[in-house]
Amino acid sequence: MLYLKSTAVTKAPGIYEVDVAAKPPGKTYGIFMAVDPDHPPTELLAALDSFGFKNIYQSSYTHKDKGKVLDLHFQKNGTDLFQGWKDAEREENMKEIQRLFSALGITIVPRVMTLAEAYA
Repeated sequence: MLYLKSTAVTKAPGIYEVDVAAKPPGKTYGIFMAVDPDHPPTELLAALDSFGFKNIYQSSYTHKDKGKVLDLHFQKNGTDLFQGWKDAEREENMKEIQRLFSALGITIVPRVMTLAEAYA
């Protein structure tokens, strides 16, 4: 679940927060989004699906400021060991992630999770 200060501010229509992160050692990234369930970014969600990113987790909750939130996690399998991404796949996938989100005015800063985050 992404930490949201408020549901009054969005990064783009229907998107409260986005995190692109990988478990250590940081080769295969997932996309974590907090969205407005009443006005989801349907075009972005369709674009992620068409590029092979599958929704593997979703959970709804009401934020402390009374706004509704839908947490979504997306993953794309690769061809490396344990369905991870090889270097060429990582480069291609990250370019596509950057392209999709920059079209909405969202800057993506990929990161590697801490061990505590990754295995909590």
